[in-house]
Amino acid sequence: MSDQIVVGVDGSPAALSAVEWAAADAARIDATLKIVYALDRSPYEVTRSALAMPDQLVLEGTRVVAAAAERARERHPWITVTTEVREGHPGKVLRDCAADAAEVVVGSRGLGGFARALLGSVSIHVAGQAACPVVVVRAGEREPRGEVVVGIDDGPDCEPAIAYAFEQAARRGVRLRAVYAWRAPVHVYAPEVAYDMDEIRAAQHHMAKQKLTPFQEKHPQVQVAEDVRCAHPVDALVDAAEGADLVVVGSHGRGAFGSMLLGSVGHGVLHHTSCPVAVVAADERR
Repeated sequence: MSDQIVVGVDGSPAALSAVEWAAADAARIDATLKIVYALDRSPYEVTRSALAMPDQLVLEGTRVVAAAAERARERHPWITVTTEVREGHPGKVLRDCAADAAEVVVGSRGLGGFARALLGSVSIHVAGQAACPVVVVRAGEREPRGEVVVGIDDGPDCEPAIAYAFEQAARRGVRLRAVYAWRAPVHVYAPEVAYDMDEIRAAQHHMAKQKLTPFQEKHPQVQVAEDVRCAHPVDALVDAAEGADLVVVGSHGRGAFGSMLLGSVGHGVLHHTSCPVAVVAADERR
């Protein structure tokens, strides 16, 4: 695993909250914090040579990363902080940085977002395509709740998310809530079909325990709450997020459109929770 955490900044309140979150996580694992500002010239449709010297865009980027580094060092003076102003589209710059990172942290919505939009295009792009865990952080501070939440299902794609969630819970010394939401088969509601719902519930609990056991054996110090519900996964995770410091969800395999890789559950959780959300790639994307 890399010993570097990357955080993207643009001067927005959400980005500053992302810096604080990333600095705290870097302190927990003794990692270097790399603060990155993507200098995107495309909105201006000019080249470097067309700009007055000194380059005002570069100066702004330098100011933003310096302020972010100061905030990180104020909160955690002992961590190593580096900064970079890199040219390119923010989504691509951060996705490229993810190749050498333990995780990438981004604000939920940058300066270019619409006032009523909960998520910006950059956070969706990075969360959908980065090869390492991506944490999306909203602006503002939250009181510690003492719990990490992870969504699980019966497929293999969620296993990297479970592993990451256990690591986060172990680092923080908090409880892990594993949420498994299952939907009753349609034919259960057919009056002519006899179906034992207690038997179905028992099978779902058994599946959840099987999925968690290998990870719990690696982290015996982590207290685990198995939260098995008959509900839509988004509803269950959003409800659990009310008492969480972090929600962890898995994503799908690599593809052309980042927003499609998250799936409906990832999108729903990112749009409807107020706490930080970590999106963890499936194994085939590593």
